[in-house]
Amino acid sequence: MRLALICYGGISLAVYMHGITKEVWRLAKASRDFHSRERERPQEESAYARLLEAIAAECGIELRVLVDILAGASAGGINAIFLAEAISNGRSLEPLTALWLDKADVEELVTREDGKAAGWLKRLASMPIAWWLARRGGGAVEASVDPEQRHEVRTKLASLVRTRWFAPPFGGPGFTRILVGALDAMAAGPVGPPLLPDYQPLDLFVTVTDFHGFPERLRLHDPPEVKETEHRLTLDFRDPGGNNRHLADIAELAFAARATASFPGAFPPFQVGELDRVLAEQGRAWPGRADFLAATLPRRSAIGAAEDAVLIDGSVLANAPFRPAIRALQSRPARREIDRRFVYIDPKPGIRSVRLTGSGRAEAPGFFATIFGALSDIPREQPIRDNLEAIEIRSARIRRMRRIVDAMRVEVEAAIERAFGFTLGLDRPTPERLAAWRNKAQNVAAAKAGYAYAAYGQLKLSSVAEEIADLLHRLSGATERPGHERIRETVWTEVRRMGLDEPAAIKAGKTRADVILFFRRYDLRFRIRRLRWLARRLNEIDEAGAAPRETIEAAREAIHALIGRYAAPLAAQGRMSEAELQRLEQDAGPAMAALAEAFDARALDEEADGILAEALAGFGAEPRRALLLAYLGFPFYDIATLPLLQGEGLDEFDPVKVDRISPDDARAIREGGAAATLKGIQFNSFGAFFSRAYRENDYLWGRLHGADRLIDIVVSAIPEGSHLAPGTIAALKREAFRAILAEEKGRLKTIAPLFEELAKEVG
Repeated sequence: MRLALICYGGISLAVYMHGITKEVWRLAKASRDFHSRERERPQEESAYARLLEAIAAECGIELRVLVDILAGASAGGINAIFLAEAISNGRSLEPLTALWLDKADVEELVTREDGKAAGWLKRLASMPIAWWLARRGGGAVEASVDPEQRHEVRTKLASLVRTRWFAPPFGGPGFTRILVGALDAMAAGPVGPPLLPDYQPLDLFVTVTDFHGFPERLRLHDPPEVKETEHRLTLDFRDPGGNNRHLADIAELAFAARATASFPGAFPPFQVGELDRVLAEQGRAWPGRADFLAATLPRRSAIGAAEDAVLIDGSVLANAPFRPAIRALQSRPARREIDRRFVYIDPKPGIRSVRLTGSGRAEAPGFFATIFGALSDIPREQPIRDNLEAIEIRSARIRRMRRIVDAMRVEVEAAIERAFGFTLGLDRPTPERLAAWRNKAQNVAAAKAGYAYAAYGQLKLSSVAEEIADLLHRLSGATERPGHERIRETVWTEVRRMGLDEPAAIKAGKTRADVILFFRRYDLRFRIRRLRWLARRLNEIDEAGAAPRETIEAAREAIHALIGRYAAPLAAQGRMSEAELQRLEQDAGPAMAALAEAFDARALDEEADGILAEALAGFGAEPRRALLLAYLGFPFYDIATLPLLQGEGLDEFDPVKVDRISPDDARAIREGGAAATLKGIQFNSFGAFFSRAYRENDYLWGRLHGADRLIDIVVSAIPEGSHLAPGTIAALKREAFRAILAEEKGRLKTIAPLFEELAKEVG
């Protein structure tokens, strides 16, 4: 089970989301330990570990849970950043709990530029409405705050609004210091192995709003080009995996966290200079500053104005950042059968972030309600229907492909056997034989495809040419879209000059030699798709127990190592000189020739043939035959499925399911949703900033709700026809709840009555 976690904004409900992400972290940790080859490592006896054990014992499924894609906005962006860092580097989220409880308070957040207390408690009240909010009987404080916390909340609420009119009450530098301190606390805390295997990349996406925006040129028919201002930014971080995993420098993660959570009106907008000053006062270096700013703010960096960028809360335009997470699915390796889930955390479904009236009646909005609704609430609360439809379209396409592939298998294998004889697999494969078989299989597939091959070949040509243009654009260092279009045009000019796109150049069984040479030089994606196809067939053999586990693991490592070798040239980084860029925009021929030399696809193919021949030689006759039929038969499947995918290709070959974690969904302990459980929803979702008791309450409920929903989500991966023993799920939830209450009772000192209530409700 692979989780792509989407974290919504929630202002002070960030503390609640910390509780949920802490449970996500504990689940991933339990899964890592359960599947570790180092069985001697001490394993935490948690409800999650026992759940995985029960699924293995009673359902025969060794379920592994990985969190490999995270995306967040605002408060959710902060939690996504912390969780991603913990997953990537094997760090603990435990040090963050004290920081959330201690530092997410108005007295910590309202600071001067120099980091000292701003003296705001001594100011005269400049907003009489504050006294009305804080003092009036039956108001928000009277209605929602326990008697013992009312004085604290009244005092902090009244004092908060004594700050300057029309200036954000919370301090930017102080917020940045808290974020840097939190990341430092994680770095100084306990460290274990990463929570992902070496082969699995980790992607993190954080949304930000560029207040001033930047120009985007759009090509039209008439006029040929127009300019529009784009305000959406997505900061993306990738840990590619390997032996030395690394997500990003602490300064870069703090940049993203501070920028995405600059809630309008509460925190000042973020600028690079603020982070520079905080790092300087702490004597910290930021060695990758220039490269990070060039990647994050390319247009401004290109003119030396990155420091002028003004960044505000990511939730303003993208509170539910599904889109970048969906794109990340394009590069996920598949080593097992995948149950892909998009899990989104919505801490307050149906509750608006900014409410200027307490009435639930349908009524015309007033002056301020209209302004705030237009500027904040409406974009922030926009439903995710479009994202869900995109996921469903992708899943439906995968289901169609699987049906096509399953229907084709018998005929494809028969065609391969007719071409090579029924003894295929009995002979020991050698690199030379494998190369010859591979070329013969491709010719047979092209001949059998008939008129459909021309469409496939043209799509393949187009995909390769576009990838060359994308790679050259990245290597050029150009940042604006017109630069990409100019490079794309020169690449296609070169393709047309060679006549590769002529209708007669690509025909079934009669493709011209120069087109074949072009594919052999540049089409590394085809090789990657073929290897992933082979890996999927290897998974089937593994699940059927048709070969020794050691042999399967050795072959799997070999296949994925080769995928990495073919993918590496496509991810090349660099920067052309100005002279080289000018030549490229006039003539792509020399640059394309240099790419072909850098790819060195012929040498890669020879290396792959040797490695695969050795890996296949370790199997018995039947599994080796099945693997060869898959490998040699892949051109048949590619001809059928690539047009369906429009050249995109899919690594995960399974539909996507979507799950939600929210107070409304976690009902094992208490019904009623956020209103019955959370305190931070008060004061327009700023409530938890006013009381430690609020924060302790929400953090505890976050852990309980997280455990409740995660157990449900894991259990839902059990296929139809298998099930756990009656009462197992309820017992495991009760065990998880009791463990959380026992662990937190000594830390959460201000909510003793809640522990008594929960002890009775959990039972």
